[in-house]
Amino acid sequence: MLKDAVRGRFDVLMVWSIDRLGRSVLHVANALAELDAAGVALYSDQQAIDSTSPFGKAMIQMACVFGELEREMIRARVRAGLNRVRVQGIKKLGRPRVGRSVEDAIRQQLRSGHGILRVARSLSVGSGTVQRVKREMASQEVETACLG
Repeated sequence: MLKDAVRGRFDVLMVWSIDRLGRSVLHVANALAELDAAGVALYSDQQAIDSTSPFGKAMIQMACVFGELEREMIRARVRAGLNRVRVQGIKKLGRPRVGRSVEDAIRQQLRSGHGILRVARSLSVGSGTVQRVKREMASQEVETACLG
């Protein structure tokens, strides 16, 4: 995107939110400097601010600072949660697996040629569960082919 901006392929970059432009204040500041040097304005829809005025540039930088703060707070909460789980001695995270009979029904429907979403809908399970079972089926087939 920045290469296209430098090449003059557009004169306004519209983003949903400033945090989509970069992961840190430094990344966004560098991107803003490159866009400014290329004569490209930046407009953030969610914050309803643009970079064509000094106030707009300052507001974009402030939005970026708060976005980075929010991201760091989320990371800290996730780390605290994982530490709490470790202290409690829980070895495995995530949702509990579906029963063997449900997995067998998933395998049967997949072998019949039904798609992932159709199988998930018909058995009232998540598509991720069906994808996992399908991956396990594929790896078992590879193992069988290698051993056989």
